[in-house]
Amino acid sequence: MIYGYARVSTQGQSLKDQMELIQQNGVDHKNIFHEKFTGTKTDRPELDALLKVIKPNDTLVVSKLDRLARNIREALNVIHELQENHVTIQVLSPKMTVSNDVGGKIMYNTLLMVADIERDMIIERTKAGKAYAKAHNPNYKEGRKKRLEGKNKAFYDAVHEYKANHSAKETSEYFTSIGKPISSRSVFRIEKEYK
Repeated sequence: MIYGYARVSTQGQSLKDQMELIQQNGVDHKNIFHEKFTGTKTDRPELDALLKVIKPNDTLVVSKLDRLARNIREALNVIHELQENHVTIQVLSPKMTVSNDVGGKIMYNTLLMVADIERDMIIERTKAGKAYAKAHNPNYKEGRKKRLEGKNKAFYDAVHEYKANHSAKETSEYFTSIGKPISSRSVFRIEKEYK
């Protein structure tokens, strides 16, 4: 059996091009699993459903490797699982086939090296960016900017003030009722920053 998988990262993007390309490469429309799910989320229901139905000697067709996952390392985990189950993965752009034979294993190991290089390059760029910022910006601070320093400071001050006499749940409910939704968890985070 030949299956296809298509994914876009946001609701506003279209799956049409991927679906057409996969169908042009021999996959029946009813065998294409597709979803609009951000790459930052690890739970992808359609991919999970596909992995449950695909069997040894089946083929999976994807338009690009990054449609399987948010990065090469994560895609390799999916590929490894499919390889172990003797499933062939056909990537359309750039054209490559990853299977459980010698050639497929070479391709897998090549991709693994690319993933390691990609990770190392990201680490190096991050270090270089931090070093540059430290050298050229006297106000540079590492880490996430505190909520209390941002544009919503007045709102956070109001939350903090209200929370002084109410529980986090009551604070959350009050601000949500006046059109400024905030979760109890966020109330706790704001309080933590004030402390």
